[in-house]
Order: sequence, then structure tokens, then C-alpha cells
Amino acid sequence: MLELELAQDKLGLIEKIIKSNSKYINNEDLYDDFFNETCKRSLLIVKTVSSEDTLEAYLRKIATTSILNVLKNSGRLRRGKSGYMSSGEVSLDKIADDTQDYSSAKITYSSVNIPETPENFAIKKDILEKIVDTVIEINSEEPDEKYLELFILRFQKGMTQKEIAAKTGISQSETSKRLFKLMEKVKEAFN
Repeated sequence: MLELELAQDKLGLIEKIIKSNSKYINNEDLYDDFFNETCKRSLLIVKTVSSEDTLEAYLRKIATTSILNVLKNSGRLRRGKSGYMSSGEVSLDKIADDTQDYSSAKITYSSVNIPETPENFAIKKDILEKIVDTVIEINSEEPDEKYLELFILRFQKGMTQKEIAAKTGISQSETSKRLFKLMEKVKEAFN
């Protein structure tokens, strides 16, 4: 069982995160599905992330994704043109007890707005900080390659390789090669 592979304190954290999610309200009957899906998706991250704050931010994102998937799979949410919408579930007991004819009933769906969460911002911030720290470290190891300057011009200022070449005096093909090398080194640092 998934629960056996996660430490008890992590299970408590996952439970707290699920119950604090706004989508949990009115869907309490799906708690076991939310919990199992979140645990399944969290196994790898729990074993690799050591910072409690970072882990909680990742678990919040995973729980939100898991809850949305369970709600979609159970037919309680569906994606429309303007985002996710409640499926307007009607209890089967109510239909059986009611003698009205529903064959001509019009069903309407209300939009569910899913805002960017603070957890998403925290995760993005952690990743960006790691990338910048890595680029600075790579640049200090090979200052003649001007990796930090190339990184700033390309990814912060949004300049094209041609514009960077003109500004730095490095040929466009050399600029391309250095940017590629830099991205490979950053990828290695994340592995």
C-alpha cells in the first residue's frame, strides 16, 4: 500500500493539505481518492526534497492536481471554454423520489475559477533561484565564456541571439553554442 512507503508525519501533512484545499469542501466523500492519488504522486518528491517548506509547497501543488483529476474522473468537474466547471451533479435518490419529467430540463454549468496559488509562486521562485545560483556558479568557473552576461541578455532581457552577438561582439554561432552549453550545464545541475 502507498501509505506504508510514506512516513507518518508526511501522511499527516498530506491530509492537512487536502482538507485545506477549497475543492475538498462539498466533496468530502472523495477524501480517500484524493488522499490515495496525492500519496501516489508524492512518493518520489517526498524521498528527494529535504526542506520542509519546499516539500509542503510541492505537496500543495500535487494535492491540487490530484484533487482536480479525481473530480474530473468522477464527473464532478469538466473543462469548458472558460475553465473548469462543476458538472451540476444531481442525486439519483432525488430523481427516483421526484415524479417530475426531466426530459426537457435545461442544465447549466457555472464556471469554476482556479487562481494561481501562493504555492505555485513559491515553487517557481525556488526553481528560478536554483537556476540563477547555478548560472552564477558556472560563470565563476569559466568567466571567459561570459555565461552570466549571455543568460541575462537572453532570458532576462529577451534579446535574440543575433542581438546578443551584436551587443557582445561574439559571433552569432558562438553565442548559440555558449547558450546551448550553459543550458546543458544547468540541466546537469538539476539532475
